[in-house]
Amino acid sequence: MRCVTYAGETVTTTDDVAEALVQLTASIAADGQAEAVSIPIVTEAGDTEEAELVIGVGNDVLSAPAHDWAGEEPDFSWAAEELRQHKRFPQAPAIAHEQTIDTDNPDAFWDPDLDGFIRA
Repeated sequence: MRCVTYAGETVTTTDDVAEALVQLTASIAADGQAEAVSIPIVTEAGDTEEAELVIGVGNDVLSAPAHDWAGEEPDFSWAAEELRQHKRFPQAPAIAHEQTIDTDNPDAFWDPDLDGFIRA
């Protein structure tokens, strides 16, 4: 579990949500923007609630371990995935792969510019 500090308040959420939130915040800030997002949190009473934050430029987010957490960690994986699906979430760079020739598959040589297959 992680404590997320924002605007002088601290909330508790899961490791994956905190990690995705920090990455998304940095990405949005790098674009010079700010956006509102919601994350699930656990209250001091152990209840699950939603916190709404404006992240990006001018909005610092700090994630630190919640050393005093003793309860069972809730499953907020759906929320972490939502943050990772955000259009501004940093994506892994595309990696070019060398295309291999598939001699076992004659359909691999189909050329649409020649209107058909090229066969020897």
